[in-house]
Amino acid sequence: MNAITVRGLTKTYGRVEALRGVELDVPEGSIFGLLGPNGAGKSTLIKALVGALRPSAGSVAVLGHDPLAQKAALRPLIGYMPQGSALYADLSARENLRFFGSAHRVPDLAARIDAALGFTELTARADDPVYGFSGGMKKRVSLACALLHEPRILLLDEPTAAVDPHLKVRSWAMFRELAARGVTLFVSTHLMDEALLCDRLAVLQRGRIIAVDTPAALLQRGRTRLRVAREGVEQTSQIGSAPRDLAAALHAFGLPAEVESIGLEADSLETVVLGMINEEAL
Repeated sequence: MNAITVRGLTKTYGRVEALRGVELDVPEGSIFGLLGPNGAGKSTLIKALVGALRPSAGSVAVLGHDPLAQKAALRPLIGYMPQGSALYADLSARENLRFFGSAHRVPDLAARIDAALGFTELTARADDPVYGFSGGMKKRVSLACALLHEPRILLLDEPTAAVDPHLKVRSWAMFRELAARGVTLFVSTHLMDEALLCDRLAVLQRGRIIAVDTPAALLQRGRTRLRVAREGVEQTSQIGSAPRDLAAALHAFGLPAEVESIGLEADSLETVVLGMINEEAL
C-alpha cells in the first residue's frame, strides 16, 4: 500500500507554476527522497502533503486521507519537520516538546517526552533554552517534536542541511530505525550524498518530476570515464555506469569473456572524513 499518492498535482502563484502535474507514489515503510535544486518546488509539494496549501489542480492522498478535506483525521498520523525552525527559542527543549505534545493531546506526555529526548540524544540538554543550541541540535529538537505523537508518516524538509557530518550520520541512523518500525519517511533535500541514502528517489525540476527510481539505478544513467595505462600510454574512454558496461570495456584488455560485470563500491567523502575524525580521537 502507498503511504502517499499524488496525481496531476499543480500549484500556481499568479503566472508562476510551482508544481506542474506532479505524479508520485510513496510505498509505506520506506525512506523516499525528493531531490531537486532550490526553487524546484520541494517545499511547495510538502506543504500540499500536510494540507498547508490548496492545490490549483490534481489530487493528494496521504495514508488514504485528503490533507484538506480530512485534515482532522490526518494530522494525528503525520509528523512534519519544516526547513526553518518552528521552535520557541526562549523555552527549553523539554518545554517545546510539552507545548507541541499538549497541542496533539498526546497521552502519557511526560513519558513520551523522555522517550523522544532519549531517541534524539538530547536528554543531557533537555532543560536548557533552545536559543543556546547549535543548528544541528535545533534540528534534533524539531525532530523530537515531530515524533512525539508517534506518527505513521514523517515529512522532513531539508532535515540535515547545515548539520555537521557526525550529526548527519546519527540522524540517518535514527531515520533508518524509524523506517524499520514501519514509519514512512518523505525527505526533501538538495544534498546529493543525503539523497543516496534513500530507498527510492524522485527528482523534481521546475515543478515537474523528471525521474523516479532507486539511487543506484539513477546513478547508472550517468557516464563513467575509464582510464587504462599500459606500457606508459594512457587510453581514456567514456562508458556507461552499469557494472556490465565496465566489464564489456575491459574485454578489449584481456578480461575473460565469462566475466559479465564488475562493480566498484568506494567510500563516500562523508565516510572517509568520519573515519579520519574517529582515528584522531583514539
